[in-house]
Amino acid sequence: MSLNHGAILKPGSSRNNKTGNWRNTKPVYKHDKCTGCTTCERICPEGVIYQEDKKKFDVDLDYCKGCGICAEECPVKDIDMVPEEK
Repeated sequence: MSLNHGAILKPGSSRNNKTGNWRNTKPVYKHDKCTGCTTCERICPEGVIYQEDKKKFDVDLDYCKGCGICAEECPVKDIDMVPEEK
C-alpha cells in the first residue's frame, strides 16, 4: 500500500481484520462461577466478549487477541487462559 504524504487513515481495529490467528493463549469460560457481573464484557479492549445468557458469556475468537485482561479482571476467576492449539 502506498501513501501520499499527509494521508488520513482510519484507526486500526481488530473488528476490521480477523486478528485471532496469532495469539498464544485464548480465554475459556468455565461457566460454573459466573455471577453475570459483565466485567469481562466491559473490560475487553477489542469488544469481542458477548453475553449469551444471564450468566453465560462467550468470546468471538476470530477477533480475540488473547491479552488475558478478561481472565485477570474476572472477580470470580471463571475464565482460564489456555494455550492456543494450532
